[in-house]
Amino acid sequence: METFPYITNLLPKDGDARLFPGFFTPAESDRFLDTLTRDIQWKQEPITIMGRQVMQPRLTAWYGDVHKSYTYSGVTMRPLPWNDALLNIRARIEAVAGVAFTSALLNFYRDGNDSMGWHRDNEKSLGPQPVIGSVSFGAARYFHFKHAKDKDLRIKTVLTHGSFLLMRGQTQENWYHSVPKTARVAEPRINITFRIIV
Repeated sequence: METFPYITNLLPKDGDARLFPGFFTPAESDRFLDTLTRDIQWKQEPITIMGRQVMQPRLTAWYGDVHKSYTYSGVTMRPLPWNDALLNIRARIEAVAGVAFTSALLNFYRDGNDSMGWHRDNEKSLGPQPVIGSVSFGAARYFHFKHAKDKDLRIKTVLTHGSFLLMRGQTQENWYHSVPKTARVAEPRINITFRIIV
């Protein structure tokens, strides 16, 4: 397992979230942003929230090992085969995370109007204490955490171009996270959350 400079655990208790700013160089990040924008098979799908269907406020794609489908909010995503860019990114973060990721959920935030609501990545298919490797390219966006029980406990950080956020341990059990809308961002952002489907 490689070592790389990171920010001390962002969470004060009940979880482990380590941010690696500048994990990818600016030149690498620019190339990945361009390649993924162009080559990924993006789509916008409806999800079920509180019994009603709404369109997701972003574009998504699911890539990964064969037979590693993923279901959340009433949507079942079947994996597209890994491409060279995703395999490159995966290998780089696996060297630090110390795990082998089987799948990746990609989110394309076209501008600040696109968002991700409060949720936990705690589906049964991810197993207990899932390891999530989150890579961001493009516009910097705020990433918020709130504790599942201690409602006043909230943390936020900025995920910048080329950053890597590693979430593990009890994080998904005890913390919700979100990417809220913002009028201050006009540029696109791509986020990839690498996962292990058990």
